[in-house]
Amino acid sequence: MKKILLTCLAMSLFIIKSEAQLKKLSQQQIFGGQPSLTKSINIVNGWSDDNHYIEMDTKDHNLYAVDVKSGQRTPYTPPPKSNVNLSVKNNDVYIQYGQDEAKRLTNDKDEEKNPTLSPDGKHVAFTRNNDLYSVDVETGKEIRYTNDGTDVIYNGWSSWVYYEEILGRFTNYKAFWWSPDSKNIAFMRFDDTKVPMFPINGSTGQHGYTEKTRYPKAGDPNPEVKVGFVPVIGGSIVWADFNEKDDQYFGTPYWSFDGRNLMVQWMNRGQDNLKFYSVNPTNGSKKEIYDEKQSSWVDLDYDGRIEYLEDKKHYILKSDKTGWAHFYLYTLDGKLVNPLTSGKWQVTNLVHVDEKNKVVYFMARKEASTRTDFYSVSYNGKNLKRLSFGDYSHQVMMSPNGSYFITSYSNVSTPTKRTLLNNKGKIIKELGDTKSDDFAQFNYGKTEMITIPTDDGYNLPAVITYPTDFDQNKKYPVVMSIYGGPNAGNVTNTWKGIGGQWWANEGIIQISVDHRASGQFGKEGVALMHRNLGKWEMQDYTTAARWLKAKSWVDNKKLLITGHSYGGYMTCLALTKGADDFDFGYAGAPVTSWELYDSHYTERFMDTPKENPEGYKNGSVLTYVNNYKGLLRIMHGDMDDNVHMQNTIQLIDKLQNANKHFELMIYPGGRHGWGGVKSAHDKAERFRFYYQNLLNKPVPEELLK
Repeated sequence: MKKILLTCLAMSLFIIKSEAQLKKLSQQQIFGGQPSLTKSINIVNGWSDDNHYIEMDTKDHNLYAVDVKSGQRTPYTPPPKSNVNLSVKNNDVYIQYGQDEAKRLTNDKDEEKNPTLSPDGKHVAFTRNNDLYSVDVETGKEIRYTNDGTDVIYNGWSSWVYYEEILGRFTNYKAFWWSPDSKNIAFMRFDDTKVPMFPINGSTGQHGYTEKTRYPKAGDPNPEVKVGFVPVIGGSIVWADFNEKDDQYFGTPYWSFDGRNLMVQWMNRGQDNLKFYSVNPTNGSKKEIYDEKQSSWVDLDYDGRIEYLEDKKHYILKSDKTGWAHFYLYTLDGKLVNPLTSGKWQVTNLVHVDEKNKVVYFMARKEASTRTDFYSVSYNGKNLKRLSFGDYSHQVMMSPNGSYFITSYSNVSTPTKRTLLNNKGKIIKELGDTKSDDFAQFNYGKTEMITIPTDDGYNLPAVITYPTDFDQNKKYPVVMSIYGGPNAGNVTNTWKGIGGQWWANEGIIQISVDHRASGQFGKEGVALMHRNLGKWEMQDYTTAARWLKAKSWVDNKKLLITGHSYGGYMTCLALTKGADDFDFGYAGAPVTSWELYDSHYTERFMDTPKENPEGYKNGSVLTYVNNYKGLLRIMHGDMDDNVHMQNTIQLIDKLQNANKHFELMIYPGGRHGWGGVKSAHDKAERFRFYYQNLLNKPVPEELLK
């Protein structure tokens, strides 16, 4: 027995000594970009052809084409036509080919917006003063297609709610699309006359100013929209055969490969009926080719719901109509050939279609909802095969003809690696590993994937990072970072970098949890949010909070929840409706009551305030102000055009009237986020809040510099 005790003691001393020899990540490694747990590797930019991928060397920043078989690198210069840069300088459009001198295409005092080159490279379309134009690249001849643009009529320039919710912010308000043959331009015309104007008051200058945005809040009139076509050479506008007076939405359209028709997504105001119409650009006639209804809502995607095939006979559709997102093969006239995938798992995006061999390549969350893998399946829905490997989350780039793919993959304990494989899933070559050479010499906070059980049978996925020298006999404060929106989970089994390691070194547990409607449980789970935003999210986050506080190693008086936008809404709700379970909240730009947010997003889940008054009341932070306790800090940009500061003002008004203590930080000039010169202040304030309330000590001076 004595010998055993001596052996155990020796082993313990060895472990303690070994841990003592490990080094913690420094401030400069965590925040200053110094080498740490990972190192940089060459960047893969795509493929030059089916046998050569393109990489940028991180040392000389030059591009190289790399042979997939031999590995030989040769300098790579993009083809001239693929290296065209359009820009707007001093309100005019310039075009530049490669390193050549930029050529000025327009000469007008008013600003041109969203210049877009035609597929044949001969014309550049743009908008000016809410009208649609193009200019001939060779001659500089300008053609004006529309003439009725005003402060409420926009041609090829989207209304705010379309920009934010339907077409996407990445469009920068662009609402026109070249046909593949460059003969026509499709565009949307918006009439915002009946849309209420929301004033955003700027405080700069002696008298300030008012920014007027046509912003439809829940239940308000939406913009009237028409879909039009113009020949590139000019002429009469052809309008698609829709009635712009109908209460409706139009999603991102898709041109067919030959440009003979435009697939237009149409949806009713209630957002539970999606139809696709094939529209003829020469006469505007339309033909219904798809009709989908759901009892909750149908998402109007802008990220690739339809993929036309080059055979000009079929398209592939993505839909979650079964409760799980899957791909379906249809004929062009809307007849279902067969499902390509099925089951209680989710496809994410289409990567490549091999039409010759009738094989579809795609990403999906099948092995686990918290990671993505790469698969192939035959046109008939058979021969489903996983092509990626291991317990990792993968991101792939496939070669043009689909012979090879490169995957960048990681998990919470493995920094990103890169591998080349063929289209059967056979590994050809390891291409890179970001894991640093001295990785094993560091002592850092370990991250794990876990699940938290609910009383009614859900296992909520979570990712948790423990303190660097975690000791189950100690008690630690917790920071729970969330977003919480419908189908917007943020728990993934991927490498998290080192951003959270400062707090791990300081002894804070960090956790993210996804609720049942986050997308981890398919549309089946997401649909539970219909007409009751705030209910299930709060119930599941409360479950997670109680699970944490039941652990012996958690300080049950120091649980902080934090998030921005929808996450700000959840944070405010946690400190009011869920105040018995959360101690601190750090909320950015929160929605505080859903009648204050825009029509398209809010009504998709909640219907209108008139149709669902109880749902709006139960989902409002304002309803639960009297329950408030703990300490909530709210941040908001005073020029936020998305979640108006009105939300925060209404909440703090009620908190003040109820004599509740809270903290508030306004960022002048800030939109839905803020950066630039204010970034340092934003960061320092979060440090102060965490140190004061979770760690009970002053912020190290070096962090405030």
